[in-house]
Amino acid sequence: MKKFLVINGVNLNMLGIREPGIYGNETLETLCTAIEKKAEELGVSVECFQSNFEGEIVEKIHAAYGVMDGIIINPGAFTHYSYAIRDALGSVKIPTIEVHISNIHKREEFRHHSVTAPECIGQICGLGTKGYLLALEALVNE
Repeated sequence: MKKFLVINGVNLNMLGIREPGIYGNETLETLCTAIEKKAEELGVSVECFQSNFEGEIVEKIHAAYGVMDGIIINPGAFTHYSYAIRDALGSVKIPTIEVHISNIHKREEFRHHSVTAPECIGQICGLGTKGYLLALEALVNE
C-alpha cells in the first residue's frame, strides 16, 4: 500500500480560529479526518503531521526517506523563507506537492514567493482545504 505524508507547518494548528475569512472555519482535526477518508477511498495510507518548529518539519521530511511515496506540505509562513525545509525536500527527492489554503498570489507581496516550491512537483493554492485532497489524488496518480 502506498504511503503519503501530510505536513502542516507553522500556525496551521490554529485553523478554524485564525482569520476564518481567509482560512475558513475547518479545524486541523477535521481537515486530517477528511484527508484520511480520501486516502481510504483511494486505497492508500496517510500520516498527518503538524509542527510550529522548522527543525521538527525537517526531521519529519528526513524520516520519510525510503518510507513515504509522496509528501503534501503546507509550510505556512516557512514557505517564504525556510531554506532548511527546501533543502530537506531536495535531499529526499520524494514527489511533493505544496498546498496553500488561500491564494498566496492574491495576498501580501511577501507571500507571492515560495522558496520551497522549486523542490515540489506542483503547487495548489486558493482552493481551500480541498487543495489537500486534490494533491493526494495527484500524488496517487503520479
